[in-house]
Amino acid sequence: MEATEDYKIKSERLEQENAALKAKYNELLQKMGQTTVEDAPAKPPRTKYSDRVEVKYLVKDSAKSFIGKVITVCGWVRTLREQGGGRFVFIELNDGSTIKNFQIIIDETKPGFAAVSKGVGAGTSLLIKGLIVESPAKGQLIEMQGNEVDILGACDSGKYPLAKTKLQLDFLRTIAHLRPRTNTIGAVTRVRNQLAFAIHKYYVEKGFYYINTPLITASDCEGAGEMFGVTTLLNGISSVKDIPTTPEGKLDHSKDFFGRPSFLTVSGQLNGEIFACAMSKIYTFGPTFRAENSHTTRHLAEFWMIEPEMAFYDLQDNMDLAEDFIKSVIRHVLETCPDDMDFFNKYVEKGLLDRLKNVLDSPFQRITYTEAVDILIKTGQKFVTPVAWGLDLQSEHERYLTEVIYKKPVIVTDYPKEFKSFYMRLNDDGKTVAAMDILVPKIGEIIGGSQREERLDVLEKRLEEVKLPKENYSWYLDLRRFGSVTHSGFGLGFERLVQFTTGIENIRDVIPFPRYPGHADF
Repeated sequence: MEATEDYKIKSERLEQENAALKAKYNELLQKMGQTTVEDAPAKPPRTKYSDRVEVKYLVKDSAKSFIGKVITVCGWVRTLREQGGGRFVFIELNDGSTIKNFQIIIDETKPGFAAVSKGVGAGTSLLIKGLIVESPAKGQLIEMQGNEVDILGACDSGKYPLAKTKLQLDFLRTIAHLRPRTNTIGAVTRVRNQLAFAIHKYYVEKGFYYINTPLITASDCEGAGEMFGVTTLLNGISSVKDIPTTPEGKLDHSKDFFGRPSFLTVSGQLNGEIFACAMSKIYTFGPTFRAENSHTTRHLAEFWMIEPEMAFYDLQDNMDLAEDFIKSVIRHVLETCPDDMDFFNKYVEKGLLDRLKNVLDSPFQRITYTEAVDILIKTGQKFVTPVAWGLDLQSEHERYLTEVIYKKPVIVTDYPKEFKSFYMRLNDDGKTVAAMDILVPKIGEIIGGSQREERLDVLEKRLEEVKLPKENYSWYLDLRRFGSVTHSGFGLGFERLVQFTTGIENIRDVIPFPRYPGHADF
């Protein structure tokens, strides 16, 4: 509050100085026979919300600076209970700015007592004005002696679904319009926000350019075909027989909006490479889509991806950047969200903070795919999915490597080309590609990346092998015709990063409105 007082003093002094300068200027204008400067339009009147103090400032260690001041708070009632035979009420108020609630006491002598003593319960939104005093209660520095109360939005507590008891996360998904008011989803939202900020901060400070890549594309980046189609052929169609088709009985995309088959993107990578091959270092951060009929705790149909692409980076440079990136954003969250992270550590995953600290303090283990397969086979562990060279590693294998063998993140490189994407650089052995996956405890793969294939002839052969039409990738091939360079990149699933950071088990609980098979609600 001292800083606020200094600001007010400086502001008043500046207004006085400006008024004096204005008077002198008007005097000069009058001497010259000109009209005076008109007064600036009056400021609009302040609203009842203008002086609202967010709860996060009232629960900090510096909160004692508010003692003796009359302030306004707004928020939703978490709990309200009567004490002293109904002579005063205790209100726990939360406005979403922090996981902590702020305590307000209103006694029967205050004007606002009648408003809250009857009919007000959990979920009601209030504006309360009152005096800040030192709190005798344990665990809080200050509290408010409420005076004036304005009920902003009534709530029928009998029908309000957010009961005081612990609610299951799968139930909360059915009321996604209210679940941000819970401790868990509120904390996830604040951590997600800080992670997003940290991501942009990290790349901007390293000289990367933020690029927006298309959401609608004609290219299948992954070559897996699990894409959502984008079409207008069904617009206004009331019967299947009216859908435009070719003589061969196929959909006639020449009559479609884009004149060709189009899809929601599974990745911004290919477009990102265009700008990396001109701007050197770029990154994308946006929504991507997979029409994969998966019901696991790690998959969504709509999710967000961070995808940096770097010219003049080989696989080693790529791994170094990815490791540093993960450590940087986790460190940022631990510094900026201590209360939320303590909540996750206590109620979601015991030992979460120790696990994340281990990530920061330990260099990531680096092994090849071949070494990983040998290690897993030698353990004698019975996995649900067999381990053999030539088969992709599954989540159970990835977690065994990170949680049992190394007990920290692991970077696996040089996978067989058969189950990796066409754009990954073919190694000299002709069997593996310069790919890298970062595996972390509890999640498995969190980053997938590679050195990109910069040789035109090799890339053309790879497209033929995976049966992708060259004409759809002519512009991508041009990057290899006109000034090709060694370049690399990776993709990080944002929701998996939030899962890893918070300890939340199901990916559907770390995104505001989850999209998965059979569910596109809200």
